Amino acid sequence: MELYFLGTGAGMPSRERNVTSIVLKLVEERGTIWMFDCGEGTQHQILRSPIKLSRLEKVFITHLHGDHLYGLPGLLTSRSYHGGETPLVLYGPPGLRQYVEMTLAISQARLEYPLEIKEIEEGIVFEDDQFVVEAALLEHRIDSYGYRLTEKDQPGKLLADKLAALGVPAGPLYARLKKGEDVTTSDGQVLRSRDFTAPPVKGRVIVILGDTRVCDASRRLSRDADVLVHEATYEAGLQEQAHKYYHSTMEQAAVAARDCGVRHLILSHFSSRYREEEAERLVEELRPIMPNVYAAKDLWSFPVPGNKPRD
Repeated sequence: MELYFLGTGAGMPSRERNVTSIVLKLVEERGTIWMFDCGEGTQHQILRSPIKLSRLEKVFITHLHGDHLYGLPGLLTSRSYHGGETPLVLYGPPGLRQYVEMTLAISQARLEYPLEIKEIEEGIVFEDDQFVVEAALLEHRIDSYGYRLTEKDQPGKLLADKLAALGVPAGPLYARLKKGEDVTTSDGQVLRSRDFTAPPVKGRVIVILGDTRVCDASRRLSRDADVLVHEATYEAGLQEQAHKYYHSTMEQAAVAARDCGVRHLILSHFSSRYREEEAERLVEELRPIMPNVYAAKDLWSFPVPGNKPRD
């Protein structure tokens, strides 16, 4: 599981940063990738990256401002040319369906794959046997959502050596024990799953917020996250300007992350006033508040750390 940043700027592209788009690479987990926001120029960024559009399974839009959305129509049509034939699902605020359908209709675009558009409300927007994605409405000029992605706990490692010592041969019984089932051997011996498996591994939590002031909803989503991606449009001394335009400062994001027990904080959505080196310097100054803080930059990746087995 890895986050890949295609665009990390706010408002409009600059020479160093494109506008917002983040990819969550789930190639090992499910053979796919998920995208969060799709600002103008995202296709061009993909050409400079290892991202394969044919693997794209889901796109989550945080809000309908252009710097998070204008790249979507082009990306949808290009996906067909990149071998994308599997279904694609879009999630986002009300208005997303109208925008996508109208744009595709006027341009007479043809998609060679099934497209589903889900306009969301607060709550769980997706769940399967691997992940749960929850959305919450943040505090911005228009409806802007944050997404909390929770990986479900993984079964503990099978203690194969212990089974072999009892003379239990490898085979279907091993798979059943790993799934949590108790089994009975051919000679009548009862094997309890908990005795032959390590504790389950706690699933990871990734939170990606749209544009927002720090608010109750952003704090709730961020609680105990392994990785939080938080907007940081302004530096610490510009709290009033950030509040006026419904954004956050770098320091506000760091304090919120610390107070919410976040393990790793990635700041993004930087104003074009901050060159890359200056943004990195400003973020470095936040380490006394939040030691594991990073300044995202375009075409940069962050492997999501794994968790230890539960006690």
